[in-house]
Amino acid sequence: MSEPIRVEKRGHVALLTMNNPPANTWTADSLKALVSIVEELNADRDIWSLVLTGEGEKFFSAGADLKLFADGDRAVAGDMARLFGEAFETLSRFRGVSIAAVNGFAMGGGLEVALACDLRVAEAQAQMALPEAKVGLLPCAGGTQNLTWLVGEGWSKRMILCGERVKADKALEIGLVEEVVEQGQALERALQLAEQVGEQSPSAVAACKKLIQSGRSRPLDQGYIIERELFVDLFHTEDQREGVNAFLEKRKAEWKNR
Repeated sequence: MSEPIRVEKRGHVALLTMNNPPANTWTADSLKALVSIVEELNADRDIWSLVLTGEGEKFFSAGADLKLFADGDRAVAGDMARLFGEAFETLSRFRGVSIAAVNGFAMGGGLEVALACDLRVAEAQAQMALPEAKVGLLPCAGGTQNLTWLVGEGWSKRMILCGERVKADKALEIGLVEEVVEQGQALERALQLAEQVGEQSPSAVAACKKLIQSGRSRPLDQGYIIERELFVDLFHTEDQREGVNAFLEKRKAEWKNR
């Protein structure tokens, strides 16, 4: 059997491809695999960023297979909600930078996994939605929280409460994605951004990401304090000395993530 998520390492970048055709729907096995993969990448100090995309040309991911919920089994619902939460929260906590290359339809859990990434590049034909309420459900993998954080309460309510599907150009306008590219170009552009990440100190990037995301749950005055603390903590790393001295010596820094 093929792997539900293919992993390919390209230098300091890990490419993850959701591989459950035809619509790259999520299963219990693929959600568990995502947790395992991200944990392994976190332990690999040579990996500084990851790119997530979908197999094929039509779907990034269509989310969960609704057949799982057809009989109204609450135990199955509870298990799947837990697996979705664990998987996408693990992705959100990835130490490096995660980039979703949205190469087609991103629906339900398919959009939620993109929302769990740090950045999103969408192809011009891509469409995005959280249509769970249309089938008597709700987004349970961070969708109500992460979408609202990104696009604001108004557009979050339009997409979730009114079931509005947005095309790539509208997604860019409202801040749901950071860039739109031509069909077939999302993966290439996402990989370019991942390479850009590699120009920064991976130690500094990890600290910055932690600070940015902590702003969702911490008061601003606490964020200021933690920012200063993490700044000083970087002086325990080899990368801090390398970065400053490379700049002073007018050469390219050689990062070690240590």
